[in-house]
Amino acid sequence: MKRSNLTRKELAQLINEKIGFSQRSAGELVDTVFDVLKKTLLKGDSIKLVQFGTFTVRNKSSRVGRNPRTGETMEISKRNMVSFRPSKVVRERLNSE
Repeated sequence: MKRSNLTRKELAQLINEKIGFSQRSAGELVDTVFDVLKKTLLKGDSIKLVQFGTFTVRNKSSRVGRNPRTGETMEISKRNMVSFRPSKVVRERLNSE
């Protein structure tokens, strides 16, 4: 099965087809939603989308890692990263196929 990415443009087209918004309005809607999601995560807050999943910002502490090519030891700096945990509904549907 071939997997592909869902692009912003394709998402706007789907909104246009399903809801009937103009292509421009659908694009603005998609941009606005992602802008709000991004700003919320940058503040460090979690985002819970019912029946979809939860996005959280995790603080990863610094640690010692190894360059797989050279075997050289190096320190990986501390950083924040986004973590996604799918809802029970999404998990069950993913695993039922």
